[in-house]
Amino acid sequence: MRFLHTSDWHLGRTFHRVDLIEAQRDFVDWLIDQAVVREVDAVLVAGDVFDRAVPPVEAVNLASSALERLAAAGIPVVVTAGNHDSATRLGFGSQLAQAAGVHVRTRLDDVDRPVTLSDEHGDLHIYPIPYLDPDVVHGALGVDRTHADVLTAAMDRVRAHRVKNPGRAVVVAHAFITGGQASDSERDIRVGGVHDAPASAFDGVDYVALGHLHGAQVVNGSTATIRYSGSPLAYSFSEVHHRTSVTVVDIDADGAVSFELVPTPVPRRLGVVSGRLDDLLTDPNFAVHEDSWLHVTLTDDRRPEAPLAALRARFPHVVVVEFRPEGAGVSVSADIARMRAAASDPVEVGRAFLAYVCGGEPSIEEMKVLALADEMARHDGEQLYALPESVSVDSRTSDLDLSADSTAGVG
Repeated sequence: MRFLHTSDWHLGRTFHRVDLIEAQRDFVDWLIDQAVVREVDAVLVAGDVFDRAVPPVEAVNLASSALERLAAAGIPVVVTAGNHDSATRLGFGSQLAQAAGVHVRTRLDDVDRPVTLSDEHGDLHIYPIPYLDPDVVHGALGVDRTHADVLTAAMDRVRAHRVKNPGRAVVVAHAFITGGQASDSERDIRVGGVHDAPASAFDGVDYVALGHLHGAQVVNGSTATIRYSGSPLAYSFSEVHHRTSVTVVDIDADGAVSFELVPTPVPRRLGVVSGRLDDLLTDPNFAVHEDSWLHVTLTDDRRPEAPLAALRARFPHVVVVEFRPEGAGVSVSADIARMRAAASDPVEVGRAFLAYVCGGEPSIEEMKVLALADEMARHDGEQLYALPESVSVDSRTSDLDLSADSTAGVG
């Protein structure tokens, strides 16, 4: 039996304010073509269909269209909720959709109610496990409030079902499994400082189709074959080296698993570069990034004027510009040390700030402006808080005497 395993579509997400809906629409078109051409028996979507609980209209329409087209092609779809999805919204109308072969499972009560497919080798059970928030479900499962405990308890229900319903078994789940490599674009799901669960929780099934981590990868530590399909698009510059893909999985009569990673269409490559502005604008080695979404770190000694406009003349798709001057004395620890030493001197605090943002010591003229501003602030403060002669200080309590007669003229 053959499946197409995908996850983490994050429909409605942007990339540093760049709208991705057209790129996501291209992915959906491509996915449906692949499912048809490769004659898969089902498409497994392991959570985070949407990027947020209340997705934009365009994202909802795109998801609806994808499921309708797969159903029209006669390809069953199994979808479970991720931590970005609203389980209630994603699961709306799921019983009606089931009649069309679209199985959307978002409730804890459904984890031991598999979608069962059959071929000449017998039954294959697909168990969808949505993202399980320990705060919400640990009471119903009768376990401690940890990801490891709630996932293990959910899998215990799956294993109990398998005792009476033998056959090959696939789990579709959304979770952070120990050993997985994260990126910057996944939402933190930590509870009590811990966000992962052991791979051994999945013992007893043949294949685990995971979602949540955005890099395609295998996780070891279980008798099952466990894979993250990864996201179909890159959603942060930490994913610059990811090769986005979906996983085509084949399971034979004995439950042995083989798979193929199929690269997804890439709307635009990511690039991360650093250097001085003049070098970035003239060095031919950077030409490869002229059509990339680009993260630029400028290392000039002083912050260049209007660097974004200058960069976009050569790299029109720059989306992040960071300034990190070269040389000593610009580290966070060095800056903190200077600020502590200067804490009692506002002029020195201002000098340290200018040195940090400009990448070099302020000029004499700039220091004069700082000194003048400090002097004016001190003078204005003295005028503002000057007390009239009628206000006295009681030497025994060191408290101001603010009786009605003594406060005349105090604002």
